[in-house]
Amino acid sequence: MRHKLLFTAILSLVVHSVSAQTLEDESVAWLQDLIRIDTINPPGNESRAVDYYARIFEAEGIEFETAESAPGRGNIWARLEGGDEPALILLQHTDVVPAEEEFWTIDPLSGDIRDGYILGRGARDMKGLGILQLATFLSLHRSGVELNRDIIFLATADEEAGGYFGVGWLIDNRPDIFDGAGILLNEGGGGSRNADGDIVFGVEVTQKVPVWLRLNAIDTPGHGSSPRTTSSVTRIVQALNTLLENPFPPRIIGPVAEYFSELSVDMGEEWGPAYADIAAAIRDPAFVQKLHEARPGHNSLVRDTCSMTRLSGSTKINVIPPKAWAELDCRVLPDKPSEVFIAELQELIAGTGVEIETIMAFTPAISETSTRLFAAIASVTRELYPGSRVLPSVSTGFTDSHFTRDFGIVSYGFNPLITNSGEHTGVHGNDEQVGEAAFRRAVGDFYAVVRNVVND
Repeated sequence: MRHKLLFTAILSLVVHSVSAQTLEDESVAWLQDLIRIDTINPPGNESRAVDYYARIFEAEGIEFETAESAPGRGNIWARLEGGDEPALILLQHTDVVPAEEEFWTIDPLSGDIRDGYILGRGARDMKGLGILQLATFLSLHRSGVELNRDIIFLATADEEAGGYFGVGWLIDNRPDIFDGAGILLNEGGGGSRNADGDIVFGVEVTQKVPVWLRLNAIDTPGHGSSPRTTSSVTRIVQALNTLLENPFPPRIIGPVAEYFSELSVDMGEEWGPAYADIAAAIRDPAFVQKLHEARPGHNSLVRDTCSMTRLSGSTKINVIPPKAWAELDCRVLPDKPSEVFIAELQELIAGTGVEIETIMAFTPAISETSTRLFAAIASVTRELYPGSRVLPSVSTGFTDSHFTRDFGIVSYGFNPLITNSGEHTGVHGNDEQVGEAAFRRAVGDFYAVVRNVVND
């Protein structure tokens, strides 16, 4: 009897190992396939990815629904039914940003594996994480494990351009998708390993609010040979100079203070003491300047920012135009409503005669960390990687989580995939890639976190 039990246990381990290996192989193949599907936004064509997911669900016997918010702008969702606990959504976007092929060493849509890396646009943002979500969803379906809550797989369009053809459209037109949902996993977080081998998992709980603005100036046109004291172009230049000369003052919100405090443990003598009490450190202008120069990403967490990204004036060199404009990508800490920020900005440049037009502005929201999902992320990653830490973080970029937070769903950005210090990722850049070994490990890690939440 003892031998029989031992044999059964060994067989179970072997079956599990084979199953896990098979799922990893499947996931690598799925990711390669998905990268090869052109969903560059604009124009998006996310329905191509929807068709791919639909074929997988059909083969697995999983019911699903799809909807196009506009021709080619597809969205797909499926639900595994469980108990009465608030449903968990696995949210991903299938669109990717453009890639300038001339600056890549390979075809951006190749999905090839080279030197241990899976390459192609979307490998990191966010087709890789999307496949981790798919693998977990299918694993739960295949296993038939009893769920304490519904789990919803949701792949959407248009995140890279604001999400209005994706999550934004679905909330307005198909709110039933979100029935009973209380928690959500999305992009925005990740694991990192420093040079000493220490591992930290960032879990995005809020994000700076994107406020995209156009500065418009109108003045008397004329010939370039006879400049006036003012023009539409000089007004724009004056407004931009005013912004450059008056950087937004630093301030600290709760999640940022907590994030910096946790980071201080590994920052050494040069940065550690300041990070431990970042609210005090930012009172020193010299430190703020040093932070901006040496760590621009961290600088963006302690103040509102505006990047000058687009300018337009005359169509001819010898014509002073009647109208000129500039566009700003502003990101506002989530303790300040966008309308307040815009009003402050308008007052700052009032003397230039330039008017502000709002292109896009979201509402701020912060997800609490006192949930079973956050606790599961912390406990499971600590078990998988002893000595690792989990930090609630603030994203300087935006994701579709702002829609779901507004809808009352606690939303986290989490990806268990670990990036090593100095490792090239290529996110929104050239030669975007993800380590194959790290990706394979993340398949099981993501499943472990979700399983902890959906199975009692």
